[in-house]
Amino acid sequence: MKNLDEILAMAQNVQSELQKAQDTLDTIEVEGASGVGLVKVKASAKGRIIGIEIDDSLIQVSEKQMLEDLLTAAFNDARTKADAVSGAEMSKMTSGLSLPPGFKLPF
Repeated sequence: MKNLDEILAMAQNVQSELQKAQDTLDTIEVEGASGVGLVKVKASAKGRIIGIEIDDSLIQVSEKQMLEDLLTAAFNDARTKADAVSGAEMSKMTSGLSLPPGFKLPF
């Protein structure tokens, strides 16, 4: 078994790598879409919403409910894609770490 200093150094390294990964995730953009691209939502891989694009054809009072539904679907699509990218990035980061057996990271 490794001594306590090595374990503490490893923990500090893991913490540093996690912070780098979190910072990187906020710079990666994904785009969710609904209504065959009539509504688009851009988000960071951390889930921060960057922008919304709505096709002009949807901006009518009679289409309000459909627009709300499409926005909800686009947000959910962006979130799903952000989660996928986030998981892939975190897996890349942890693959190079020599973690003790059974050690779980908080993601």
